[in-house]
Amino acid sequence: MTPDPYTPPFVADHPPHPDFNAMADADFRALVRTFVETHYPDIPRYAQRRLFWPEVKPWYAVLARAGWIAPTWPVARGGMGLGAGKHLILIEEYERFGCARVHDIGVVMLGPLLMQYGTPEQQDHYLPRILSGEDVWAQGYSEPGAGSDLAAVATTAELDGDTWVINGQKTWVTLGIDANRVFVLARTDKTVKKQAGISFLLVPMDAPGVTARPIENLERNAEFCEIFFDNVRIPAGDIVGEVNQGWTIAKALLGHERVFIGAPRLSANALARLEALARRNGLWDDPAFRDRFAALAMDLGDLNDLFETYVQRLRKGEPIGADVGVLKIFQSELYQRISEELMQVAGSLAGVRQEDAGDRRHDAAGTYLAARPTTIFAGSTEILRNVLARGSLDLPK
Repeated sequence: MTPDPYTPPFVADHPPHPDFNAMADADFRALVRTFVETHYPDIPRYAQRRLFWPEVKPWYAVLARAGWIAPTWPVARGGMGLGAGKHLILIEEYERFGCARVHDIGVVMLGPLLMQYGTPEQQDHYLPRILSGEDVWAQGYSEPGAGSDLAAVATTAELDGDTWVINGQKTWVTLGIDANRVFVLARTDKTVKKQAGISFLLVPMDAPGVTARPIENLERNAEFCEIFFDNVRIPAGDIVGEVNQGWTIAKALLGHERVFIGAPRLSANALARLEALARRNGLWDDPAFRDRFAALAMDLGDLNDLFETYVQRLRKGEPIGADVGVLKIFQSELYQRISEELMQVAGSLAGVRQEDAGDRRHDAAGTYLAARPTTIFAGSTEILRNVLARGSLDLPK
């Protein structure tokens, strides 16, 4: 059998990274730009949808071999150890070149959580497999009756000897069809208040009783799926943290998720498209348009600063806090405002894929549709505003 050229073995003894954080920003930017332009594989750039694992796997392999797949992980754990400023530069250069987003749920969500709550055995087993791409993870949180109200999860896990038996359903699982493992919130005690009876479990997607069904979005892309668990058995040790500690872990994970979902990446990319399209359509020198563009650009600058604040908290191991919801709200609403301006500039050609002044191919309507659910996932804006009101402003329920 011909070996798969894109299966990246985890290279535990790869040469140690230089101290990226000690580099001048201009030097680090030049390094990243050269790396991307030299090593980016022959896969789509400026994709208007999330690429599936077979499509994005070559880029994941390149980053894994270079030791660049986990920018914010500590160097000792196989990451780059980047501070917030260098991480932003990395994001900006990836966006400038139109790099595809890799399957990063394991890197962004599960990895940091295992470093905080996992056993040494779990860390030693799963972290290298995340870095190498051997394990592609999905997030099993939302359910048909428990979206923003995660404490209402109905999926159950009952201990039977040395195995957990899981039954229930998860929905809106991003790229779940591509995953070979899923982390799941399940109810393990029905006799206590709902937040107190939840546990965090690690489940292989090929376990007997696991069924995944794709869910198509408005553009007929099956980015999401629903997963059913029918008497699924996993070892008792495949739990992160203590039994019934899942709510604490879930809140920590949501904090990490909302930091990175609040990253400026989507808005920065959309604003760059807006500028390119305005130049192409002869609107760049229009004073009214430039006023609107300047307002969006200043908001993006504020978002960059806010994002860096929370990344610094993560780097220092400080608690994220309920106020992280501001970051996610700010990013998602800014992205939507930029997408609406894109529709205005594109006019009657909004639904047509166009080439702009650079190497980008995009349609304004695709960006507009992609921006719609951002105020819903990872906690809807309405729920997050309530959380902020109670947790940060101390307002009554």
